[in-house]
Amino acid sequence: MRKLPLLLLIVFFLILKSTLLAQELDINSIPKNYYVHPLDIKLNLAGSFGEIRANHFHSGLDIKTNQREGLPVYAVADGYISRVRIQIGGFGYALYIDHPNGTTSVYAHLQRFNPKIALFLKNQQYKSKSFAVDYPLTPIEIPVKKGELIAYSGNSGSSGGPHLHFEIRNTKTEQTINPLLFGIKVEDTIKPTITGLYLYTLNDDPFSEKTKKRQIAITGGNGSYKLVQASPLTVTGRFAFGISAFDLFSGNPNKNGLFSTRILLDGVNIYETVIDQFYFDHTRSVNAYIDYPAKLSLGRVIEKGFALPGAKTSFYKNMIDYGTIELKDQNIHEVQYILKDYSGNESILKFNIKSGSNIIPDKSPIKGKFFNYLKDNKFENDEIIAIFPKGILYDDLDFDYSKTPTAGNALSNLHQIHNKLTPIHFGFELQIKLNPQYLNLKDKIVVVNGTGASQGGEYLNGYIKAFPRTFDKFSLKADTIAPKIAPINITNGSNLSNINRVSFRISDNLSGIKSFNGYIDDEWVLMEYEPRTATIWHTFERDLKAGKHTFKVIVSDLKNNINTVEYNFIK
Repeated sequence: MRKLPLLLLIVFFLILKSTLLAQELDINSIPKNYYVHPLDIKLNLAGSFGEIRANHFHSGLDIKTNQREGLPVYAVADGYISRVRIQIGGFGYALYIDHPNGTTSVYAHLQRFNPKIALFLKNQQYKSKSFAVDYPLTPIEIPVKKGELIAYSGNSGSSGGPHLHFEIRNTKTEQTINPLLFGIKVEDTIKPTITGLYLYTLNDDPFSEKTKKRQIAITGGNGSYKLVQASPLTVTGRFAFGISAFDLFSGNPNKNGLFSTRILLDGVNIYETVIDQFYFDHTRSVNAYIDYPAKLSLGRVIEKGFALPGAKTSFYKNMIDYGTIELKDQNIHEVQYILKDYSGNESILKFNIKSGSNIIPDKSPIKGKFFNYLKDNKFENDEIIAIFPKGILYDDLDFDYSKTPTAGNALSNLHQIHNKLTPIHFGFELQIKLNPQYLNLKDKIVVVNGTGASQGGEYLNGYIKAFPRTFDKFSLKADTIAPKIAPINITNGSNLSNINRVSFRISDNLSGIKSFNGYIDDEWVLMEYEPRTATIWHTFERDLKAGKHTFKVIVSDLKNNINTVEYNFIK
């Protein structure tokens, strides 16, 4: 009977939550003072919302912590801890807080949680016998108040240095939203910097690494830019532009992304992006948003001033013909490239263009197999099957395939699946036929790419199936070697009376680490993990009895090769 009021309370909160989430989130209706800063220091950013990262748009703000860990992190508004998560990489230690206004704030790369959350987390880790956890909470378990200490900043997960990654999301849709839209202020009086202009000759061909482009010299600064050449820029057929640019915040040397980009042709808006919010399943569209071949082959980030027809991002706001242009006359036309940061600082590149010819070159002939980006596509021969579902391509594709023999310990030919300069939105299904002489190894074989990195692999009807996320060269290799476990501060018979934790370094040769577990006297104990150094460790509990003990570590890889080490020690 005592549990009834608690159950009713939980039901009440869940009904209240579902009612709130059923309402559409109106960003503009949220008061600018609804959120406080998550850190009690001046906000300097190492990364802005939506800026271009490897294979994704940045989903929040990276707030500098002056190269330090352990700064107090505060709840930005009233709410409750809705999710506690620890990842091997990614966000590392992370907290999620649901707020009554329909948003969720996210705090990532943390060093540790406050004592109440830490105790809850450790209980869940021991319950699931896993370091990595992702646990949802109900509204009544850990409520928090605005400005309450919830954690300490760190450098966990895939962090490149001490900082706080901070997000605000739509709780219902999980869209991540630019936190600067909610009155979180960062000092900024500096106009965006333009470093390059590029002209793309498109005609009627799909965009690819073969698309012709040339860099146009520009000059200027402090918000005003122009071409170095005095005469109008000569263009032919269907064309478009791209730009290299960055933004700085006041007193901060970090180069950050832009907030909005517009291209005007004779005063008419033909292309516009606003970096306001996006869905996570759209984040890989960053590779369609930029000149992906230029990034991979030249190391240069060029933001295209035109969109590919299959690109998926809510950043595109207003476009005519996807931002592409074809002049029908010999008149001089004015182009304005207008870049803004969130604070409204504006830079303009202004120049004139003129058609040099009305003759449009013939469309390039298809040399391989034509893939329509709006349809499912498939390629197969006697050695491979490759399946490309609808939605994976950003544009039509002249698909190319070739194969060459391999050397060394490869178990198949090397299959060139198109080329790595063409981006795709998610993984495609690749099946490589297994030579019957290797059938006894079928559960140990993985697909590897051109650099030898495992893409995973599962045996199915005579093939090894994997889901690579990029085009590349692929072959088969076997993983029969167990992971390595190297002790750092323990040997057999060690006296660890004055040591509060025992550490090991782990590694795997191919398929990757699947699991790691520690045991003291055959009882499971928590092993924590640091991916940058591939180090696992156990911090001794206070209730460990003095005397002789055994410490055992078991590490498994993704092909179920297992290594076990065991040490006697005194505590």
